[in-house]
Amino acid sequence: MRKHPIRRVVLGSAATVSGVVLLLALKMPYAPWEAERTSAAQPPAAGAPAAPGTGGAGAPSPGAPAGDPAGGAPAGGGGDGAAGDGQGGDGAPAREAPRTVTGDLVTTEYGPVQARITLTGGKITAADAAQAPSGNPQTESITARAVPELGKKAVQAQSAEIDTVSGATFTSEGYKKSLQSALDRAGG
Repeated sequence: MRKHPIRRVVLGSAATVSGVVLLLALKMPYAPWEAERTSAAQPPAAGAPAAPGTGGAGAPSPGAPAGDPAGGAPAGGGGDGAAGDGQGGDGAPAREAPRTVTGDLVTTEYGPVQARITLTGGKITAADAAQAPSGNPQTESITARAVPELGKKAVQAQSAEIDTVSGATFTSEGYKKSLQSALDRAGG
């Protein structure tokens, strides 16, 4: 019955080591945060025509200060043709040009975080990160999951009072601080 007890130990150890190596070797086939950043720049333009000069990443127009209520819109257009009363032709408030505000750079244990929000009519219409922790595959994986979720929470809450993302506490706390500074700069 006990012919080869060492063989069992060796085989069990080899199987365990092989399983651990396979788990540690798993890698993502693509960088999901690249797709999120690309799509994060599109939501503000979905409901209104894109403002010229805003760039693909939602950056403010050249020469427009971050707190400029006009958002750096060009002088000759982009509006709905309503004049003076602040309302469109159907009695609805006139569309305000989207403007992008970037928060303070907050240093966390895993790297810098900087929130960026797009405001239209005083409401947050999009939120993402101008900078987020990176440097190793695990940090980038957590960032890729946390930043889009934090942005969605900010748009839903319309404030910096958002819950942290599980498994990304440091990034979440840094994002919330930066988001609050962006809202302060925007006057909201």
